[in-house]
Amino acid sequence: MLSEPRSGRLAAWGNALLAGLVSPDDAVLAIVGEDAVHRVEGLPGESAPVGLTLALGRLRTLRVTGLRVALPAPGHPLGLSGPPEFNARALEAEEAVVCHGAAFGLVPEVYEAGPEGDVHAEVVWHVLPVRQAPPADVPSLGEAERELAEALREATEVLSKLDVAGSGPVAEAAIDAYRARAERGREVLAPGYPPRAVRVLELAQRVGLLVSLAYGNGHGGAVSSAEMRARTEALRPVERTARRAQVAAYNAYVEERERGAR
Repeated sequence: MLSEPRSGRLAAWGNALLAGLVSPDDAVLAIVGEDAVHRVEGLPGESAPVGLTLALGRLRTLRVTGLRVALPAPGHPLGLSGPPEFNARALEAEEAVVCHGAAFGLVPEVYEAGPEGDVHAEVVWHVLPVRQAPPADVPSLGEAERELAEALREATEVLSKLDVAGSGPVAEAAIDAYRARAERGREVLAPGYPPRAVRVLELAQRVGLLVSLAYGNGHGGAVSSAEMRARTEALRPVERTARRAQVAAYNAYVEERERGAR
């Protein structure tokens, strides 16, 4: 969770494009990010993969009105609604985009290409049928914000006792680099999202960064098996809470549109 998931970029900027808030060129540039190219395979009416610009336009003609994110993990089908085939592909990729208004979902498959020293990522989004039903385990923005604050306090207390994460020069350097990237103008979400969604996503990404640092710092001061288990038990719910908050933030655009339509 050190970087924005590809499904998050596709959903956020796809939503902005569907709302007419950004141009197709700007949306595609933001979605592709540092990857070399994105293609979409399996679109109805297309026999071969197509580019993002054509794909997003085709989704609009298929009556897609919004895009949601799913970030599932083993035992936690976060943001998914079935069927099992789509859920399995999304779980393997650890992310997916689910269309609102039409029964389609998109799962990314990432390939590495290029010579040694100049390797780049190419992404193919596979379009698959989905079940139109409420997504699993996605909180509201308010719930996500409260859960994040509580989980962060609890985890910080436990991890500080174990002397493993969120402190020391390595952690501080990583956090400084994270802040520098944000200050260079990286947009956390696309136009059209409420300020609270931006705030929740920023906090979720920071919490995810601390979790990644904790896992990446080896055993730290947790020298006994009991202490290592305690660290794992402390991190697991925090990571789950951060993922739930990310999904709530990305999905806020569709949720607000649904509330406004009622």
